[in-house]
Amino acid sequence: MPQTPPFPGQLNTGGFNNNVYPSTTESSPGLYYQDNNLVSGSLEALIHHLVPTVDYYPDVSLRLKKITPKILQLLTEWTETFPYDFRDERMMRSLKELTQRLTGWDEVHKKAISQMSQGLIRRLTVLSQFEEALVKINATATERLTALKAKPQAATQRDLLSICNDPFTVAQQLTHIELERLSYIGPEEFVQAFVHKDPLDNEKNCFSDHKKANNLGAYVDWFNRLSYLVATEICMPVKKKHRARVMDFFIDVARECFNIGNFNSLMAIISGMNMSPVSRLRKTWNKVKTAKFDILEHQMDPSSNFYNYRTALRGAMQRSLTANSSREKIVVPFFSLLIKDIYFLNEGCSSRLPNGHVNFEKFWELAKQVSDFMTWKQVECPFEKDRKILQYLLTAPVFTEDALYLASYESEGPENNTEKDRCKSLRSTLLSRV
Repeated sequence: MPQTPPFPGQLNTGGFNNNVYPSTTESSPGLYYQDNNLVSGSLEALIHHLVPTVDYYPDVSLRLKKITPKILQLLTEWTETFPYDFRDERMMRSLKELTQRLTGWDEVHKKAISQMSQGLIRRLTVLSQFEEALVKINATATERLTALKAKPQAATQRDLLSICNDPFTVAQQLTHIELERLSYIGPEEFVQAFVHKDPLDNEKNCFSDHKKANNLGAYVDWFNRLSYLVATEICMPVKKKHRARVMDFFIDVARECFNIGNFNSLMAIISGMNMSPVSRLRKTWNKVKTAKFDILEHQMDPSSNFYNYRTALRGAMQRSLTANSSREKIVVPFFSLLIKDIYFLNEGCSSRLPNGHVNFEKFWELAKQVSDFMTWKQVECPFEKDRKILQYLLTAPVFTEDALYLASYESEGPENNTEKDRCKSLRSTLLSRV
């Protein structure tokens, strides 16, 4: 089957050059090439280009036997890259029916199909176990928060610093969590997050409704949890000196995350420290060495479309490509921005060119972004796990926004009538629930 070469050009987000259409060839009408690279074509012509015909395999009796290795390669890559597709019973049934048709040729094919099936079952089992573990972790966190509400005074008895006061170790454990959760996000989840469901699809015919994959959403929830955990740890201590020490500690943790290449934890920590209940603690901030924090904020400054962060990310990617150790391979992107980039690329660029052809340039760029993500998520964390720290980071009680404000007002009293009224309201509302 003819191979489609990759598109070499870079995406111009300001708009595509839709005026260049090299001539079609007689052997492939409806397809357009530029420098021998396929750049566009009608959907019908693309399908025709990819489907085997008698011209490709003139010996009808040997056709299936010849293409079986190609089909097996396709199925193997499919089951390895998109295992969630096969959580649907109909998809699994179709896979079995197809592989049964291919097993009659020789033992080599039978062995390959067996290995593929076993690998798929293993991947699905691991995914299910991970999802079950997430449910247990979330349940434990909920139970601890309920216990804290019942006995608020217990909040001062334990914090992260009492478990570990080494910023580098905490940054390492955060990276463990990041890389583990990244590893379970399938590329198909990006597609599911942004695809527009056809109103003509129904429950019986739409396979995508049954994939049951939401690790992408769980990862976004982790970012939010870490931000609120940081704010909680800062607002909990009664003494100003302790609060300042916690702030300094998290600034050092954030800096270590930056050095590691863990930009997601870095941004979550900055977000937590910039929450209003934390930022209003002026007396506490006066005791903090803010110069280091200012540098980190500058690195993640959203101005100019996060130019500084994108520069740092490219540096981390280059370091990963030439890495001599596992640690140097780590790249954990600021995930919410990655999602936003993919979303706007998908929404802001047309999937079809003015002549109705598929917009290859858009889809090559989408594929590149997801491909980079696939590379990052496959890196194994080289740091030793500390179960005690991991357990705390994942399950320690986290205050709601209202509870954070109340703790903040109790640490440093309201400064104006608006804050006084809010503090009074929060005390009445929250304390009445205890």
